[in-house]
Amino acid sequence: MREEKKIRVLVAKPGLDGHDRGAKVVARALRDAGMEVVYTGLHQTAEQVVEAAIQEDVDIIGLSILSGAHLTIFPRVCQLLRENNAEDIIVMGGGTIPDEDIEELISKGFARALFTPGATSAEIVGWIRKVTAEN
Repeated sequence: MREEKKIRVLVAKPGLDGHDRGAKVVARALRDAGMEVVYTGLHQTAEQVVEAAIQEDVDIIGLSILSGAHLTIFPRVCQLLRENNAEDIIVMGGGTIPDEDIEELISKGFARALFTPGATSAEIVGWIRKVTAEN
């Protein structure tokens, strides 16, 4: 019987935001759902996030941003993925992101999905399973 490839997710805390409880909760939920999770820790640059994602051969990058820097960080991560021929890595995120910014980030292709406070672990896990199955 062939073993199914596990979904690999990099959970990253880019920028100066020092609050990572939500990122750790999501990382644990993904792990508990059978995914392989790489957590970068706090204060990562976009360059560090993309480098780790490529080295770890992940399917998804999950950016957790509470600092308000989402309109800068998401486009930079996507730019670096393009420059490194790694556009097949799906970018998603979460945190405190205003609705109008969510619409902008998704419509411009900087994120495939954004989960704000109140999103359940089941919603996030379900979305990841669905989008990776489609890829």
